Order: sequence, then structure tokens, then C-alpha cells
Amino acid sequence: MRSRIIMSMLTGVALTVSLLLGADPASAANPSAAATPPAEFGTDWHDPLTAAPPVARPDSPSCEVTLAETQFRDFTPYRGTYTPPSGCGDRWSKVVLRLDGKVKGRQFDRLGHLHVGGVEIFRTSTPEPSPDGIEWSVEKDVTRYSDTFRKSRDVEMLIGNVVDDTYTGVIDVKVTLTFYKGRPARTPDRVLTLQDGTLTTPRNSERIVAEVYATGSGGGCEEFWYLTVPDSAPYSCKATGGPYREVQITVDGRLAGIAAPFPTVWTGGWSNPFLWYVIPGPRAFDVKPITYDLTPFAGILDDGRPHRVEVSVVGVPAGQTGWSTPVNILVWQDAKSTRVTGRLTVHQAGDPVGSPVYTPGTENRLDAEGGHRLTIAGYLDTSHGRVATTVGRALANTSVHRWTGGEDMDSLDATWTDDESVTVAGPGPARTTRTHRTYTMNGATAVGADGRLRTVLTLGDRAAAVETRDGRRGAWSRLDDTYTGDATYTTNVPRDQRYAVGTTSERYRLYGSRGCYDRRLTTVQGVLTEDRYDG
Repeated sequence: MRSRIIMSMLTGVALTVSLLLGADPASAANPSAAATPPAEFGTDWHDPLTAAPPVARPDSPSCEVTLAETQFRDFTPYRGTYTPPSGCGDRWSKVVLRLDGKVKGRQFDRLGHLHVGGVEIFRTSTPEPSPDGIEWSVEKDVTRYSDTFRKSRDVEMLIGNVVDDTYTGVIDVKVTLTFYKGRPARTPDRVLTLQDGTLTTPRNSERIVAEVYATGSGGGCEEFWYLTVPDSAPYSCKATGGPYREVQITVDGRLAGIAAPFPTVWTGGWSNPFLWYVIPGPRAFDVKPITYDLTPFAGILDDGRPHRVEVSVVGVPAGQTGWSTPVNILVWQDAKSTRVTGRLTVHQAGDPVGSPVYTPGTENRLDAEGGHRLTIAGYLDTSHGRVATTVGRALANTSVHRWTGGEDMDSLDATWTDDESVTVAGPGPARTTRTHRTYTMNGATAVGADGRLRTVLTLGDRAAAVETRDGRRGAWSRLDDTYTGDATYTTNVPRDQRYAVGTTSERYRLYGSRGCYDRRLTTVQGVLTEDRYDG
């Protein structure tokens, strides 16, 4: 996407059927928008929005707490104190986070995070504003962090920003938590963070899951890791092994989990902000963490001693920065036992395989593929009997990257798959959850002799999950979130001479054993022309 792409300042799905309950976007009350778009982009456009369903909220009394209300002008974090809500108890049926933001003028996309008691509960990025100003909102179900919310905690939030004579946009945000009374949700008993890179779990832990909010960002080449090429190829972003990336977690130096990173495209990506002014790419506003089931290691971790837990990204050139990988540890405890013992019984881990093949020519080409497999298993002797957990994960990536001299034409067709199975066998029926994740990116940017830059791009975020008990299918879900965009503008001219045009759309479909959701959005020159909901 030409070397100037890197000048942008920005830097699994489990069973998600709960999203289907109550998902009825108010903004889609009319089946289709009928606005007439202008001939080209003007100085204002529709406020950013996505086709994803809103968080389902219980019909029960609630309490609201403001976590942060501030403006970001530089890289100074907001610091405050969280106090639990009064009048809603300390066990909740749901906890919903909401961010409301606004910005006006000129500004790059920015990456942000929110910590409560050191636990990262939210990671996000911002839309780029219009001269006249925009407003947007993001919601997230954060019920799983209930343990963190039961005590007063320090709050830290940062959306790094630069405000000067050119980049005038001050980012104004308010973040709230809404706590709903009712039957308490089943949530982790403890939410832990690493202390100096080590983890000490309660000695009666019977399930342990790590969350990693992995993002390639920072304005360098790792923001566009999927485009990197070997040192021998003439391209602006280099990596010895090419574009293959894999996020690994280790326990005491032993591989404990592997995952494919999601290829997030921020709202300044692919050299063309006109693609993202209204509809962002999948996950850009709500970065989902990678999850790793570490329960097979619980027999080791439950000894009451600190154990080193580390996260690394395979494929990043030595000494190069650009990845952020904060870690939360979710722990479920055996309420009827003070000590759970067990052991790791299976550990099968090879090395990542695959290598890129570069073919020079008038149109350079890089064919790349990679993959990795890991199987771990272990058992625990709990108060309710011996429980064995087996986790298998298989990753694969293929891509074809083409570009011309000077990178005036740059294209990528890539697919990533991340297949995971978790089987829990013990007293009662054996339970297996299988999740098949597929991420796709297919697009091209080209600059003509007249300086007109055109980007055509399709992004896909798909997942299928199914749970079985003794071979009988139970809960299941299928997600298909697809973004498409086609935008053109004149480069190297003042903003009012870009003569930009663009059509973007998103279709978010979620089907499952508890219902369905289907919403489509379309914009033309920043005007919302379609908002259709079927559910």
C-alpha cells in the first residue's frame, strides 16, 4: 500500500449465542435508509457505526458508574478511582461497558486501552473525524471481570493523541459501567494479572484461561505485518520469515498456547481513510482478546509458587517493536477443596512450518504459507472427582502478495485459520467445544498517473462453534462479519481538492441454537444509504 501506509499513527470467538438475545438495534428500526448521497465527500459525514449487535441487557434494575470522563490531547493517561455501585449488591447478572466519544477537526486514528485494578477490560481504536465533528459509541459485555469490580480499584485509560496546528482533534470520551441486578452470572472466581512476568494462582484452581489483547500497532511495519516480505525482496516492510505471525504463550518456558492474530485494519489503514469514515473494519472499535485454555497446566500452577508466563509473537524481526500483548488470567476455583492436585500428561508441540517464496518481475510476487499445531492435556483431582482436559489447536495461513516498483500497485489475498478443540472428561458426560475461526483479507491499492489513489478491499471475520456432550450436539453458533469498500481520492493535494468518492458496506450475520441476527449497512460518500435488519 505504498510506503506512506505506515505513516498512519495507529498503530476467539467462543460460543457467542448470548449475543442473540435481545439484539434489536434501535437505529435499524426502519428497514432501509433512503438518504441521497452527494457527488463526492464533503466536510461532514454520518457518525461512525457498525452492524454488530448491541449488547443484550436484562430487564432488571441497574446501577451506573462512570469509569472515566476526560479529553485526550497527548500521551498523558487518565487516572482515577473506581468505586463499586451502591444499591446493586456485589453479584450481578450482567455488567455492560459503554464508551461515548466525539472528536472534531483533523486527527489520525488512535489506539486506546482501559485498565481497572491493572486488568485490561477494554481495548479500542478511534475513527478519524470530519472537520465538522463526529460522535460514536461502543458497547462491550464485561461481566467476566466481575471479580475485579467488587472492590475499589485504580483506573487508568489512555488514548494516545497528538494535538498541534495541523492535527487539531481533541478526543473527548466518557466510559460507564452498568450493573444489572438479578440471578448472578457464572463468572471466574478470580481475575489476575501477571506480577513481574509471573503468575501465582490459588491452590484450588480447577480452570485457568489466559486472555491476551494482542495488537500490532505503533505506526511501524508491524501494523501491517501481513504485508511484510523477506529481506531479499524490494519492499518497504521487511521480515526475514515474511508475513507469518503467531501469538504464543508459555508457562515456565514451555509452550502452552498458540493462536493466529486477528489482522485488524485501523481506520487509517490501506492508505485510504475514506474507506473507514463511517464503517470501521471488523473489531477496530472493540479489540477482542485471544483466549488460551491453560487448564492442562493447572496441576503445575496450583503449587502456590510463582510461575513465569510470557507472551511472544513469532515472525517479528529481532529488536523490532510494534506489538502490545497485555495478559489477564481468569480462574475458576474448587469451592469444596483448599488444594487441587494434578499433572500435565500430554505436550505435543512442533515448530511453525512454512516459508515464503519470492518471485521477482515487473509485478513482484510473494507466496507465503505457514502453520503450527499444539496438543496439551492434563488432569486434576478435584472435590468432585478426577477431571481431564485436552486442548488442541491448529493454525494455518496462506497469502499472495503482489506489488509493482515504487509500490504504486499493492495487493494482498490472504486467509488465516485457527481451529481449537477443548475436551473436558470427568464425572458425568464428556464435553467438547470446537471452534473454527477464519479471517480473510482481499484487496488492492493502486495510484494512477493522475495521482488518483483507489483502494478496493474485502475483510472477513468468521467463526463456527459447537459444543457436544457424549457426541450429541448442544449449543452452536456461526458468525460471518464481512466488510467491503471501494474508495478513490486525489493524493498530495489540499483536503478540499481530493474529490473523494467511496462506497462501503458491512454485513454482520450471527446464527445459533438460540436465534439469529442479520444486519446490513451501506454508505456512499459518507452518507448512510442502507440500514437493514433481519432477526
